[in-house]
Amino acid sequence: MDVVEARVAELEEKAVAGDFWNDTNAAKKTLREIKEAKRVLDPWKKAFSDGQELQQFLQMALEENDTALVAELRNQTAALEREVVRIEFARKMSGEDDAASAVLSIHSGAGGTESCDWADMLYRMYTRWIERKGFTYEIYDHQPGEGAGLKSVTLEVRGDYAYGHLKAETGVHRLVRISPFDSNARRHTSFASVYAYPLVEEIDEYELDEKDIRVDTYRSSGAGGQHVNKTDSAVRMTHLPTNIAVACQNERSQMKNRSVALRLLKARVRQHYKEIEEKERDAKRAVKKKIEWGSQIRSYVLHPYNMVKDHRTDVETSNTGAVLDGDIDKFIEAWLLQCQ
Repeated sequence: MDVVEARVAELEEKAVAGDFWNDTNAAKKTLREIKEAKRVLDPWKKAFSDGQELQQFLQMALEENDTALVAELRNQTAALEREVVRIEFARKMSGEDDAASAVLSIHSGAGGTESCDWADMLYRMYTRWIERKGFTYEIYDHQPGEGAGLKSVTLEVRGDYAYGHLKAETGVHRLVRISPFDSNARRHTSFASVYAYPLVEEIDEYELDEKDIRVDTYRSSGAGGQHVNKTDSAVRMTHLPTNIAVACQNERSQMKNRSVALRLLKARVRQHYKEIEEKERDAKRAVKKKIEWGSQIRSYVLHPYNMVKDHRTDVETSNTGAVLDGDIDKFIEAWLLQCQ
């Protein structure tokens, strides 16, 4: 932590210089770096100070043979150890965009109605997880399946380090179960893809050339009353150079949907180019895989046994009900600790 503390001191000295705000973008970047460093540094310094105090009190209690105080101090020490573990985990989310809100998209894959139902199950899993974390979310696009479930859904997840957590979920998710849609009760395998990207505060400053954007309007397919279903208020925007498309249909006004869609498109295109840069710099694969067998990051098996297994970390559990009810932190934390 000495290195982090020295870096913060250096940045704070820079921030009080007379010419600090001459370059507004650079100044904002410096302030964000200070805030990010202090996110871990301040709790760590407090934990270190608390540890020193506990050590002194414990020594005094032992000398005075105060067994009640010794027991209380040991409980406080255990709580401090848990806090240190939490701080260490928080330190793993040190990426440039980890503190940002996230845009989460779920798309059904190979498997027809089965996969649409699976996408709907994943949507429920993530919204329950969002509620557990104390985050909030807003649905921007919702495309129902023809028979059941969802073809796709896109939502913004708001909260500190929402993207830092949800980036662990990007990939293909595989389900194995007895199909509720098969009259012969046969076992089926379904796939759905999950993709998360950051929605940073300064995304409005990110520039896209208007001639590179195609805008299509259509009637909303989701809830919202008669107005959204009878007018072309929904908006789909496509970035032609990358063929990236986003959609928004949650607002009654086409103008508002255009504004939201543009923000999503900027964030998605920014992330696309960032992944290319990271791939070139680190020689890491950062491509979206085909939504089918062999490319999954996690399997959810409900028949002939119960198991959820993450293929990247080998973390697994037989409590499939809890996982599908939003208890996925064990998978997220294991991936973050392994990869960062």
